[in-house]
Amino acid sequence: MINRLAVIGVGLIGGSLSLALKEAGKVGEVVGYSRTASVRQEALELGVIDRAADNIAEAVKDADVIFLAVPMAAMETVLQDLTPHISADTIITDGGSAKGQLVDIARNVLGNKLSQFVPGHPIAGTEKSGPSAAFSTLYKDHRVVLTPIAETNAESLETVRAMWQATGAEVFEMDVKHHDVVLAATSHLPHVLAFNLVNMLAERDDCEEVLRYAAGGFKDFSRIASSDAVMWRDICLSNSEAVLELIQQYQQGLAQLEQAIKNQDGETLKTVFTRAKQARDTRFK
Repeated sequence: MINRLAVIGVGLIGGSLSLALKEAGKVGEVVGYSRTASVRQEALELGVIDRAADNIAEAVKDADVIFLAVPMAAMETVLQDLTPHISADTIITDGGSAKGQLVDIARNVLGNKLSQFVPGHPIAGTEKSGPSAAFSTLYKDHRVVLTPIAETNAESLETVRAMWQATGAEVFEMDVKHHDVVLAATSHLPHVLAFNLVNMLAERDDCEEVLRYAAGGFKDFSRIASSDAVMWRDICLSNSEAVLELIQQYQQGLAQLEQAIKNQDGETLKTVFTRAKQARDTRFK
C-alpha cells in the first residue's frame, strides 16, 4: 500500500497508473503535477488525481513514491526540482522509454539519493495523450521492465515491483543497455518508420486520394504516427545510438529489397517475406 503517490505528468501513462492503483485499493492519496494548470485541473476533475499541486516541491512533499511520466527532455529538470524536497525514504521511479541517458542524469542529479531511484518502463500505451486518455486497465497483462542499477535499494525495487503488479502488469528486470537496444528495435524504430511513411505521403500532391484508399493494414501500421510528436522526438534523441544503428540495418535491408525488385528477383523477395512471416507467426500466435 502506497500512502501517498506523487505523479509528475498526469497524462496517459501517469494517469493510468493512478487509476489502476486506485481501483486496486493500493494507494491512499494521489497528488498530481503538470506544468500546465489546465491539465492539472482536468486531471482533478476527471478523478485521475486526488489533489493538484501548483509546483513540484508541493507535489512530492511527504510522498512515499514519485512517478515521473514526463517527456524525456524534461526528466533532468524535474529531478533537479524534486531532489531537495524528498526524504530519505522516498522512492523515485519513472516511465521513460530510454534508460541509459536517464540513469546518467540521475547519477549526476540525485547524488547520495541515487539509491532511491528505480528506473522503469511500462511497455504499454496508445496514440492518445492527456488526462482524458488515461484508463485503469492500460497496464493489465502488459509488461513493465525495471532496470535497477547497482546503487538501487533492494527494498525500493520490491516496492516498485509490487506497485506495477497491482496494476495487473507482468514485471521483468533487464540491464539498462540491453533494454535500450531491445526497445529501439521493437518500439522506437517502428515509430520512426511510421512517422516517416505518413510524412512522406503527406508531402505528396495526391495525398488525399492516396489516403482515401488506405486499407486496414496501412491504418494498423500508421496508427502509431498519431502518437505525441514531442514525446517521440525526445525518445529518439535520448536513445540515439541504438536507434541510429537500427536505422542503418533497416536501410541495408530496404536496399536489398530495392535491388531485388529492380532485378525482378522474385526468389529473394520470397525468401525475405517468408522468413519475416515465419518469425512473426512463431512469436505472435
